[in-house]
Amino acid sequence: MATTVVEIHVPLRETPGRARDEDPFPWIEKIEDFLVQMEDQGKAEVFDDGEEFGDVYVFSITGGDEDALLGVASRVASLGEVPSGAFAVITDGEAEEFGRGRRVELP
Repeated sequence: MATTVVEIHVPLRETPGRARDEDPFPWIEKIEDFLVQMEDQGKAEVFDDGEEFGDVYVFSITGGDEDALLGVASRVASLGEVPSGAFAVITDGEAEEFGRGRRVELP
């Protein structure tokens, strides 16, 4: 049986109002820290390192059923500074590339 993986696709947009010498994407680290917290609490596992994929940044989680993982993904989308327009893709651990699966809009 394949492992359920939820990819969290976040539009790769700079945070407005940042100085030139500041990280234009501070939300990436914020999401990574949040996912580590979810892992520590046993609510999800980070499946793979996040990475840029076209015009989005993708985080992948596993370690729970689809509903629980989508709940974590929804919480990610609602974190402060995270650009609007994030969505999830439900796939499995054997997918050969990002975005191959059922797309779910995140609130």
